[in-house]
Amino acid sequence: MNTLPDPELLALLHDDVPCGDLTTAALGLAAAAPARLEFRARGAMTVCATEEAERLFQLAGATARRLVPSGRAVAAGERLLAAQGPVPALHAAWKTAQTLVEWASGIASASAALVSAAHEGGRQVPVACTRKNVPGTKWLSAKAVRAGGATMHRLGLSETLLVFPEHRLYLREAPAATVARLRAAEPEKTVVVEVRSVDEALAWAEAGADVLQLEKFSPAQVAESHARLQSLPRRPRLAAAGGVNAGNAAAYAAAGADLLVSSAPYSAPPCDVRVEFHPGDADVA
Repeated sequence: MNTLPDPELLALLHDDVPCGDLTTAALGLAAAAPARLEFRARGAMTVCATEEAERLFQLAGATARRLVPSGRAVAAGERLLAAQGPVPALHAAWKTAQTLVEWASGIASASAALVSAAHEGGRQVPVACTRKNVPGTKWLSAKAVRAGGATMHRLGLSETLLVFPEHRLYLREAPAATVARLRAAEPEKTVVVEVRSVDEALAWAEAGADVLQLEKFSPAQVAESHARLQSLPRRPRLAAAGGVNAGNAAAYAAAGADLLVSSAPYSAPPCDVRVEFHPGDADVA
């Protein structure tokens, strides 16, 4: 997977060490013998951002090697990364790198759990995560989502057509006219329409929408929508959205959803990474 660019990683280091490491300098550890450290998973997790952690140590002046790439599931105790170098360099990158891996792995692990739940019963319903990540974290949030086996619903407003009720409030035309105008304006784009009732779903399906985003539908309402749309010559795909999580994903998949849309992974707790410091300059391998 790609790595966050160096300028952004340097900004993270600068945020944590804006004027040097006061404690390490006051203790006179700048001239200390080389040291080494390891990152280990405290529990089972799907790993993310070890590439960024490796580069953070390198930018701080240490040697580092990631032992597990983003996207791999690991068991408790498995080594994720090893680094060696001057004590100040290891301390400068330590917490930023650890926190980044813990936070991103939390999102990746939650995404993986959601994907696993959506695949129960053999339907293999795909999972997409919304753009409701914490502002300023989109790049790494998207990387973590993909590391967990999900995809992005939309990265922003610039690349997809998604008609909300808040758009339709200002329209004075039939649904079919709206769909036709969108197709004429953006002929390569899929027309997605958010609906909030089964009757709305039927109306926009008849109007020719490609995807219906079923906002806060229960699994029973998804099943009803699926059943009522079967008679159409061209049935739109049904995306269940709003409140979808690992606990109910299987029910939505069984109800006939073609896609599950969720923001749940972004609020997942961080995973726990243990950092072990050691004296000496043994090779990081």
